[in-house]
Amino acid sequence: MPVFTPTEWKYQVSDVLRDMPALRSGQGKMTAVNSGGPPTEYLKRSAIRNGVDVVTQHTARPHSDQDKTIYRMAVETWDRSKQRLRYTDLPEKLRTHKNNSTFLDRFKVVAANEPYSHTVVAHISKDGHHYIHPDIRQNRSLSVREAARLQSFPDDFYFEGIKETNPRTAAFKQIGNAVPPMMAEQIALGLKAML
Repeated sequence: MPVFTPTEWKYQVSDVLRDMPALRSGQGKMTAVNSGGPPTEYLKRSAIRNGVDVVTQHTARPHSDQDKTIYRMAVETWDRSKQRLRYTDLPEKLRTHKNNSTFLDRFKVVAANEPYSHTVVAHISKDGHHYIHPDIRQNRSLSVREAARLQSFPDDFYFEGIKETNPRTAAFKQIGNAVPPMMAEQIALGLKAML
């Protein structure tokens, strides 16, 4: 079994998202757009921003007014108290599900001030409620490229869409099902050292 050496990087999730162009719900492009600013030290060190000054697939799904109201509440709750918004904390008029006893954390902000994000899973292809962007001014869930960055995909990696489905949905599913490239690299190096 390979032995892995822990790494000590002092970065936060904001270092992954900071240089991305701001978007609102339903905005963005699947094609190349200029990145929003200079790369952070983390983006250079991790090779996510590997010398490319454009990003592709920086597109956010559209959200209903109700979802945007809930997203705003979720970000405000996190910013104020570092607590997750519970479904039962929502006003009755915003509750559309009858289940009030399980899966109460169905709206979750990607915490910018933490050293890592919660796990990106394939369910992100269904809705963005578990991946709310931390910038309240943008009031949306993560874009395809932001989710890819959290999984450590370099900016020049393009997710191919499936013809029968929405290319954004297909990309989200691929990202959520993937082994993060930085993790795969370390596993491969560990196996190589054993051989």
